[in-house]
Amino acid sequence: MTDCSGCASASGCSSAATSASTQTTQGSGAPATLPATAQLQRRRRWFQAVFFAVFLLAPALNLLRFDLTETQLWVLGFRWSLGIDAFLRGDATAVQTAWSIVWRGILPVLALVTAFLTVAYHFGRLYCGWLCPHFSLVETLNDLLHRATGKLSVWDKSPTPRPGRTADKRWWPVFLVACMVFGFVWAITLLTYLLPPTLVWGNLVHGPLTPNQARFLVVGTLVFTLEFTLARHLFCRYGCAVGLFQSLAWMANPKGMVVSFARERARECKTCEVMPPSRLRRLPPEGAHADLGAARQSAGPRGSACDHACPMRLNPRNIKRMMFACVQCGQCLTACDTTQTAQGRTPTLEWKVGLDAVRETLRQRREEQR
Repeated sequence: MTDCSGCASASGCSSAATSASTQTTQGSGAPATLPATAQLQRRRRWFQAVFFAVFLLAPALNLLRFDLTETQLWVLGFRWSLGIDAFLRGDATAVQTAWSIVWRGILPVLALVTAFLTVAYHFGRLYCGWLCPHFSLVETLNDLLHRATGKLSVWDKSPTPRPGRTADKRWWPVFLVACMVFGFVWAITLLTYLLPPTLVWGNLVHGPLTPNQARFLVVGTLVFTLEFTLARHLFCRYGCAVGLFQSLAWMANPKGMVVSFARERARECKTCEVMPPSRLRRLPPEGAHADLGAARQSAGPRGSACDHACPMRLNPRNIKRMMFACVQCGQCLTACDTTQTAQGRTPTLEWKVGLDAVRETLRQRREEQR
């Protein structure tokens, strides 16, 4: 046994040994442990699925809705009142009513907004990337459109490479039907936030809808279908007030969590191929023979695994002020981890928070001034 603790290359040897050990385990048929970034994505998907279900079921369970027929707010299964009705009936004084409005109206709203912006201040648009039902649909529809065209948006000028996938036009109907179905689901769900769900679904299934209900569903379905088909990325980046205020809070905090790029290792990104890890492992290590460049060039696109993985169409290796719409989904980290680990290297992208995030910001400013 040799003590490597004092060697400057100890960490690199450890990383290479870990990679070789992982490949050996996979080759022997034993179950391989998912990388940390892959486990992160699985956990994020579970959060999205649970919150999406809550979004759809909240009106039916009276978790949150405002009933226009009764002018009544429901929160967590209870009627939430400001006490104004009691004042009008003469059951409460003006002072009691004012205190009730502050205690049951203003303070809860301030507490929720403060908590929400505090999380955004430290971690950015975490709600968007981990909980938002709309962003869950953005990722789902991105995948369907990519299967049909090789692009993540109908406005993209060039295809976005994905490992082991080629465009198939037979997915076009699936994408369009999904946009229409989700558009209708979105419209009727929002209507149940304003009217009793039993009334809306009862009129839809058993009886005629009222003119107002019918107009709301038709117009809402049309608008949401067009948005999901043509402008879902634009809405997330420029049209969503929730995302905008999260981004503003995050940009105001130099210690907020950022995706940090090891710029001193930028040369390694040139051999970051967008291809299945199994194909990457079959390539010889760098320096093994003179034809390595040609072999890697023919294997697939180079240097853009993280760019191609970003659902918001951002460049994750960019500086913070150019990442205003980053939703902290971590897909760029997963792509970087997959491609770099397959070549026996450590990822060049990672999350930084606190003083490490400040150092990253200061380094970016110094590089801009050069």
